[in-house]
Amino acid sequence: MDAETFLGLEPGDDDRHWRLPVVQGISTGGGFLFGGAGLGAAVAAMEGTTGRPIVWATAQYLSYARPPSVLDIEVTVAVHGHQISQARAVGRVDGDEILTVNAALGRRPLEATGQWSVRPQVPGPEECEPRMHWRGNLNDISSRLDTRVATGRVFHELDGSPSTDGRSALWVRMPDLLEMSGPALAVFGDYVPFGIGQALGARAGGNSLDNTIRVAQLVPTEWVLLDIRIHAVSHGFGHGLVHMWAEDGTLLGTASQSAIVRFWKDL
Repeated sequence: MDAETFLGLEPGDDDRHWRLPVVQGISTGGGFLFGGAGLGAAVAAMEGTTGRPIVWATAQYLSYARPPSVLDIEVTVAVHGHQISQARAVGRVDGDEILTVNAALGRRPLEATGQWSVRPQVPGPEECEPRMHWRGNLNDISSRLDTRVATGRVFHELDGSPSTDGRSALWVRMPDLLEMSGPALAVFGDYVPFGIGQALGARAGGNSLDNTIRVAQLVPTEWVLLDIRIHAVSHGFGHGLVHMWAEDGTLLGTASQSAIVRFWKDL
């Protein structure tokens, strides 16, 4: 299975139009399209239209798409150079704009390479407890991703005491994913809201206002370590960054977000 199959992305009438049926399996427990799924679908659409892999993409979330509906994605290629394309994807439901994604795609032959970020030392995924979602077992996207807490607190341990460094970490995998890709990283990168709750030490999270992914190096890996770093929470918004690591220590990419901070009611 590739990320496009996981998401359910379908080609439209031509190579610049795509369809994403919004179903419960790519939605949040709150009953709307998971932001990372929307970004992943837009990235996959732009890769399909241009024939080039993603370098970076940034999404602005404008409204909610709720199942059952269809997100119509229209890709505009503003620039298609020898090595780099600049593109935009707009997702709409019944004509209403839900998200807008800008991106650059391509590859350049260059011998210079390096990696300077340092992966945190955490137990491997097989040594970590599965993460139980605060809403319980639902047939939403969380039920389709295997997540394990490498550094952080489980839901009942969030007692209101803030984190000292704003950092937490999750192992995550998409079962049956055959190849790591930009669209898959877009799904995995949407975990700053989880980190907000961890940083505050509260049963909290948020609704994403945006999400930017930057792809460094794609290598085969079953599990991805999400190294989540919350920078600040202020004026009702939280801001943070996710480093995404392969099991062998390769930095796959980064994701950054701002989110509306919300506190969850106990169930």
